[in-house]
Amino acid sequence: MAKAIWNNAILAESKSFEKVEGNVYFPPESINKEYFNKSQTHSVCFWKGRASYYDIEVNGKTNKDAAWYYPVPESKAANIKGHVAFWKGVEVTE
Repeated sequence: MAKAIWNNAILAESKSFEKVEGNVYFPPESINKEYFNKSQTHSVCFWKGRASYYDIEVNGKTNKDAAWYYPVPESKAANIKGHVAFWKGVEVTE
């Protein structure tokens, strides 16, 4: 079971997930949407495509752009379409 925790809140939890380049990508239905707000930030990976980001908000604290996902990934990354990965202090365990 993989789990993502920040500020004592479980952001995502799932038995099934994808692992790419050392990052755990959680299925979209496994995230606790109450903590996620869409960000205006985007980045581009040459083989995965254009990433979109979420700000994480828990107990009045914001972790800007702490989660990312690929809404329309390149074909080589089709397995992570819509899946969410974390960084910026979010603890991810498997």
